[in-house]
Amino acid sequence: MKPTKNILAISGSLRAGSSNHTILRFLGQFVPNNTRYVIYEGLSLLPHFDPGLDNDDPPEPVNALRKRLAEADGVIICTPEYAYGVPGSLKNALDWTVSSGSLVDKPLALITASTGGQNAHAALKLILGALSANMLEDATLLISFIKSKMDGEGNITDAETANKLKTAFAALLNKL
Repeated sequence: MKPTKNILAISGSLRAGSSNHTILRFLGQFVPNNTRYVIYEGLSLLPHFDPGLDNDDPPEPVNALRKRLAEADGVIICTPEYAYGVPGSLKNALDWTVSSGSLVDKPLALITASTGGQNAHAALKLILGALSANMLEDATLLISFIKSKMDGEGNITDAETANKLKTAFAALLNKL
């Protein structure tokens, strides 16, 4: 069966073995057959945001991100908090979407999974609101102390956390 819906999953961490990548892979288990689920791997390739390069012919990694976002029926962002804020690489990616309107009205799930996470979560809600993303309240989740809810192999061991993740993901799927 050819996928009829597309979800683009973005981790705010550049580390492949991060808790956030693990969460995105966990959610990938619950993707229906008619849905294509892709974890974006180009965050580290994006150049620093430069308004002078933000035009009809942006750098290729930016163009590729915008194309993936345009093709997506929904987006899920799962991110840690760095130094009480949004990871720079994720903020940079979001800055590249401002002029393109890539996130306008796009159904979006936001998961902040970190030691604390409150500050990054609040900041991302403001940023995504400014980008006019359709941030789904039922698909917005803050998971503090994520490492205590996973085992050494990165499996989610806390049943309540696993259930909350499944519920948030189901809310996104219902809006596609």
